Amino acid sequence: MTFSILARDEDSGAFGMAVTSSSPCVAARCLHLRCGVGGVASQNITDPRFGDWLLDRLVQGDSADEALAGLRAHDDTLDYRQLAVIGARGAPAVHSGGRTLGVHHSRTSEHAVAAGNLLDNTGVVDAVLDGFESATGEFEQRLLAALEAGLAAGGEAGDLRSAGLGVVRDAGWRETDLRVDWSRTPVSGLQDLLEVWLPQRRDYVTRGIDPSTAPAYGVPGDE
Repeated sequence: MTFSILARDEDSGAFGMAVTSSSPCVAARCLHLRCGVGGVASQNITDPRFGDWLLDRLVQGDSADEALAGLRAHDDTLDYRQLAVIGARGAPAVHSGGRTLGVHHSRTSEHAVAAGNLLDNTGVVDAVLDGFESATGEFEQRLLAALEAGLAAGGEAGDLRSAGLGVVRDAGWRETDLRVDWSRTPVSGLQDLLEVWLPQRRDYVTRGIDPSTAPAYGVPGDE
């Protein structure tokens, strides 16, 4: 019911994820990022608690593979889970349990991992990763391009209904956190949101860190 891209920007050290699903509010459950640490995609039959657990293991010095191995030893439900992990260094790691739903697939590269379940075909995940690797522009735009490539390759077996995109850099919070929680066209809705958001992203970081120099909002009553 879900496919995603989880990636590390090799130039800036940012981490980001884009995800879409036939279920509502997918990003609220599946997308986990931490500044300077890494990211986790927790999908299929989702346990959102795995996000913090795996990120904590990365903080303790585990590689992505070691963090997943630790979770396998800690939890006996991973046969139902599809998980991806990426840290600040080393290769990403991915796990698809034996009870992962429907047509499923995963693939990794040096700085990214794509995974999906209940897919139209396994080529969807290949298209997601290739779409990210070949895209240009800002990190957020490359993540969204990955979802668009997966959708063009067939997407899910059913209709998509929600999508989300998050990026952490060095501000201390998600500098980008966009969600379309229920829509007939969630990926195109995410594109619309991103076009509005990107020109303002740095302004909102400035407002948080140094409000004395914050740009005006440009709305009625803001003088």
